[in-house]
Amino acid sequence: MGELKDFALWGYGDWAAVIAAAVLGLFLIGGAWAVTRPQDEVLGHPKGLYMLFFAEMWERFSFYGMRALLTLYLVKHWLYSDGSANLIYGAYTSLVYITPVLGGWLADRYLGQRKAVLFGAVLLTAGHFFMAFEGDGSGYDSDPTLNVFWLALALIIVGSGFLKANISVIVGQLYPRTDIRRDSAYTIFYMGINLGAATGVLIAAYLGETVSWALGFGLAGVGMLLGLVVFIIGKPLLKGKGEAPNPAKLKEKVAGLNLEWLLYGVGLLGVAVIWFLIQYQSAVGWILLASGIALLAYVLFEAFKLDNEARDRVFAMIFLILLMPLFWGLFEQAGGSLNLFTDRHVDKGGIPTTFFQSINPIYIILLGPLFAGLWQWMARRGIEPSTPAKMGLGIVQMGLAFVVMVWGAENFSATGEAGALMMPVLFLFIFYLLSTTGELCLSPVGLSAMNRLSAKHMASLMMAAFFFGTAGGNYVAGFMGSLMGEGEGGNMTREGALEAYWTMGLVAVGVGVVVMVVSPLVKKLMHLDTLTDDTVDDDLLGQNEVGEPQAAGIRPATRPAE
Repeated sequence: MGELKDFALWGYGDWAAVIAAAVLGLFLIGGAWAVTRPQDEVLGHPKGLYMLFFAEMWERFSFYGMRALLTLYLVKHWLYSDGSANLIYGAYTSLVYITPVLGGWLADRYLGQRKAVLFGAVLLTAGHFFMAFEGDGSGYDSDPTLNVFWLALALIIVGSGFLKANISVIVGQLYPRTDIRRDSAYTIFYMGINLGAATGVLIAAYLGETVSWALGFGLAGVGMLLGLVVFIIGKPLLKGKGEAPNPAKLKEKVAGLNLEWLLYGVGLLGVAVIWFLIQYQSAVGWILLASGIALLAYVLFEAFKLDNEARDRVFAMIFLILLMPLFWGLFEQAGGSLNLFTDRHVDKGGIPTTFFQSINPIYIILLGPLFAGLWQWMARRGIEPSTPAKMGLGIVQMGLAFVVMVWGAENFSATGEAGALMMPVLFLFIFYLLSTTGELCLSPVGLSAMNRLSAKHMASLMMAAFFFGTAGGNYVAGFMGSLMGEGEGGNMTREGALEAYWTMGLVAVGVGVVVMVVSPLVKKLMHLDTLTDDTVDDDLLGQNEVGEPQAAGIRPATRPAE
């Protein structure tokens, strides 16, 4: 690792980190001003929104700062092969997107969102701080500190399940059901998510890559601790929202313990289970496959109990869900194999590798409002593509991201200082642009479809299935990345990676085109002409709670009466 540089030697990366820190500081000053005003609302919104904004911002700061470092850390510090590092990354991210289903259910049924978020934040803070224990640097084969690393991942996975499943729900509870400010509230919250994601990469991951792993991971831990403190201090601003549905029940004795403490014990037991699973990544894959088949069978079983139109809508949703593993399997190469490819085979001009992980959230901040406006503009003119057509278009763009990048690498690479061919960094920016526009065509649209098309009694089930498909895509990403590492001693070669990316891209473009061609048939199955407010649960969460890749904060629950 490097050392702190003299001011005169600062490059683009150093200045970007300082600018990111300055922007973060300005937002913190603004947030402090907002929550200390004497009135209940500031700039037209409850002060509780701004508190949740900063709590979530710090959580994303820590999560994305750590995510940008993870594969590099596995390869460079723990000395895993590229293939093993990608598989660990895929198992980790897939589990992160499964646990919110359980965390959301426990919050709805017993804990309430506030206590679930608080417990999740405690686990996350501990997990990020444990990531700062590096060991002696001798590699995974001979350093027992590796067990602390597995514990850190397990704590982050389970903590994310409790926090991400519920914090966005509290945002909705701050407003009456018919309040027209809901959309703008979630837009503000969404900005906090992406501000945290971008600055976490530009500051924490930067320091981890260029100074020391412990400093980067430790700073991510500090960010999460600040989020926890903000959430605790800001409790009065929530005005009783997000509390347990039946507080008395939490005090009931079960096996000699209060039910509340027993549930926290279940969470800690989950940490132990995940600690074991994350070490056996292939087991995670088989569990996902078996669970996915069982979930699909159960969805079909329930679907055949419905009337013809409702059953057709379930078939349409299954079609959309089956697209998730392909899209996210390609998208998540960004944090896995593409992170390693960038480190070795891209002419970065002195910019740290991890910095490129900030491009996606920055693009989302810039392009998200444009896409929202575009769909509305097209809808008013009767030319808006259908949901399956949009998702097909998203997959085509994801495929084109790889195709264009490989074309650029093959035709415009130049020989670097070490005699290796280096791809111009421009094509990396184009890759992230196309993958982000693809994401904006697919992720929010898919979530909205699950919301609109689900019968009331199947709403939670279908949203869970949607996230299961997303989680499966994360595992697929790690698995595909691991296949690239079968070339030379478990490490991917430039030629092998480009060949794999080219194949991925062409397959995705082909699948996306097929989806667009069959989209009219899928649209017919949706029976949009007979959808009414009585058909779907218009109190279902998730309609506007979109704001990051895979939107793990959206979960199936209904809002309690205000």
